[in-house]
Amino acid sequence: MLILAFETSAKAASVALHDGSKLLGEAYQNTGMTHSQTLMVMAEDLLKQCGCTAQDVTAVAVAEGPGSFTGVRIGVAAAKGFAWGAGIPCYGISTLEAMAESLGIYAGYVCPVMDARRAQVYNALFYVNRGTLTRVAPDRAIALAELGAELKNLPEPVFLVGDGSNLCYNTLLEEVPHLVLPPEHRSHQRAVGVALLAARQARQGLAPDAGVLTPNYLRLSQAEREKLEKQRR
Repeated sequence: MLILAFETSAKAASVALHDGSKLLGEAYQNTGMTHSQTLMVMAEDLLKQCGCTAQDVTAVAVAEGPGSFTGVRIGVAAAKGFAWGAGIPCYGISTLEAMAESLGIYAGYVCPVMDARRAQVYNALFYVNRGTLTRVAPDRAIALAELGAELKNLPEPVFLVGDGSNLCYNTLLEEVPHLVLPPEHRSHQRAVGVALLAARQARQGLAPDAGVLTPNYLRLSQAEREKLEKQRR
């Protein structure tokens, strides 16, 4: 098995390669260039560096959202196109769960957060026991104040990950003193988590078709919200 994984849900883009049992390599770029410029170039370079070709890839995985509407669309389109062309499975992975998996802590709570504007974050919550990740809350868009009220009652450290980490830490620390802000290189969205979760699904015998994969935005885009508001007037 050879899984090629994409992560484009935020400003950074990354690609990872996993052989079903171990990570072979990862490419990461946070230069501000558009994902449409960098993603497939990174994938081609990574495959070459690992001594593989596109024909060797047996499955594709992608962070399906939530996240940047444009970024998620680019990643999902790239994954679907690659999988359709090769006739191979295509795994859609929660951006938030992939972040929690990438952090790799041994024990405690992991709270992925992405800035969703309007005093909200895209968020989920996981508990890690001896390295095993268990979901506690679903992927959602939630107000910062509501999230703080939930987190302050947790009995163990809460590790923040994602591009909303600093926002949450600075806003909620007084109310939730057991928040932990990992180093920057551990906080970003990365394709490694996408690859690890896809490999787990593959070992469980799952092989989803690219045709069923759709982005998971969690809420309407600004254009869609404005259209609905006009229709209600």
